[in-house]
Amino acid sequence: MTTLEEGLLSQAQAAVGAARGYLAAAREVCIKHMAPEGRTDLAAAERGQRMLHGLAWIATLVEALNAAHQWALRMGRVDGVDALVLRIGFGEYLSQLLGGLPMSQNELVRPVDLHLEEAAAELGADPAVRAFLQGGNVAQSRAALVEMLCRGERPSESLGDETLDMIREQFRLFATKRIAPHAHAWHLADQLIPDEVVAEMAELGVFGICIDPRHGGLGLGKLAMCVVSEELSRGWICAGSLGTRSEIAGELIAGGTAEQQSYWLPKLASGEVLPTAVFTEPDVGSDLASIKTRARKQENGRWAVTGSKTWITHASRTDLMTLLLRTGEEVAGNEGLSILLAAKTRGTPDNPFPDSGLEGSEIRVLGYRGMKEYVLSFDGFEVAAEGLLGAKEGLGFKQLMRTFEGARIQTAARAIGVGWNAFDLALRYATERRQFGKAIVQFPRVADKLALMIVELVMARELTYFAAREKDIGRRCDIEAGMAKLLGARVAWSNADLNVQIHGGNGYALEYEASRLLCDARILNIFEGAAEIQAHVVGRGLLANRPIA
Repeated sequence: MTTLEEGLLSQAQAAVGAARGYLAAAREVCIKHMAPEGRTDLAAAERGQRMLHGLAWIATLVEALNAAHQWALRMGRVDGVDALVLRIGFGEYLSQLLGGLPMSQNELVRPVDLHLEEAAAELGADPAVRAFLQGGNVAQSRAALVEMLCRGERPSESLGDETLDMIREQFRLFATKRIAPHAHAWHLADQLIPDEVVAEMAELGVFGICIDPRHGGLGLGKLAMCVVSEELSRGWICAGSLGTRSEIAGELIAGGTAEQQSYWLPKLASGEVLPTAVFTEPDVGSDLASIKTRARKQENGRWAVTGSKTWITHASRTDLMTLLLRTGEEVAGNEGLSILLAAKTRGTPDNPFPDSGLEGSEIRVLGYRGMKEYVLSFDGFEVAAEGLLGAKEGLGFKQLMRTFEGARIQTAARAIGVGWNAFDLALRYATERRQFGKAIVQFPRVADKLALMIVELVMARELTYFAAREKDIGRRCDIEAGMAKLLGARVAWSNADLNVQIHGGNGYALEYEASRLLCDARILNIFEGAAEIQAHVVGRGLLANRPIA
């Protein structure tokens, strides 16, 4: 490693240390306002949402900086594209911390919002930080990066594991050949991913990545799941999302009885059974304590389900519902929730919900169309007696909470895939489209967009991989997973929007894929917990002094 490279890495390390000092100051301010007695005052946290969520976003950017630094260290040699990505990324995110950090399109968190003027001045005065502010995200660096991108160079993506790198290559090839060429036609026709493609995905092991090999899965862990989800979503988000259903169901059932595991997990892993998550209800959203759908035990021992669920993805073409509801006596709040493993008959286009006591109506949506969304109505729908997950009532909330880390990490990975798709389309269009006698990529405002698109992808990707690694070694990572989803969703939406802008009027035309990417990316800030929910989870975790790994 050259002296120049060592200098960049040591400078990045020093800047991360300074940024963590700024984060610590932000946390102390929030504790003073919302947890002065050591426990979070929920009313104060609600009143101070902007401050609390600002803390979450500050932590997210700081940990993204750290993850990018760790990525650079793992590469062993940091030059060319990688060095430029690191410089620009550090310059941009440090600038956001000091000048205005976007929580949404019109909500910026600035030091004054958290009474951090002195801490910000100290951060800005740090020599390493100042060097990145002055020489990081500058025109010369962005132009040099885009020149390399136009030559086909890309940031390093090796995970330092031959198996994982082979998995990436395999699924990138599959997505390129079997998903990407057809995704836009499927989207415009509002049709499901064809059964034959789903079968091919099953053959590749998509539905059993994290399922124990004892039950027919691959047992590869969350980092492998991220790689697969990212590459499939780079072809189309719906392909990446098919695995999410099995990921959630598999993690739930892994906490069930031995009989439930031995019966369902092999079927999930092989793709014989396609599951759907049935959690959300009308007017409930993330307020799970307000769920009303109920199951009552009948004389024959079977459960009879009554109620309504909404935003149920892939509900018709599935064989198993993981159904969150109330069981037994009238127990209020989270304590009365249970999960049923509810077998159902796979629907057809002519008869989407053939089972007695179960009806569904499709929710027409802008994007994310490859599996379809439904409102489900239950009126005496029967579930087998042995369908109670874990064979004990009242465990549903705790069982579901255990899946949120993995689901949010996987959602972040899907976001990275969507962001890559947007970048790929934007760069291709910018190099092919000519205006005023030259390719539009030669105009600085177009090139600048492309530079930041790929820089932020790397920052969000490495934060997502960091969360996955923490999950794989068995550490609690609700904060890390929430941060990964926050940043991943923001980057996916930004890239999709910039892709449309680079396409100009053509980006707004239905015939161009850019229009689909914009619709698909928008959902990422909403499902698996809206961005505001994620920020609240992260913020409260930080108030509780839960250290980031």
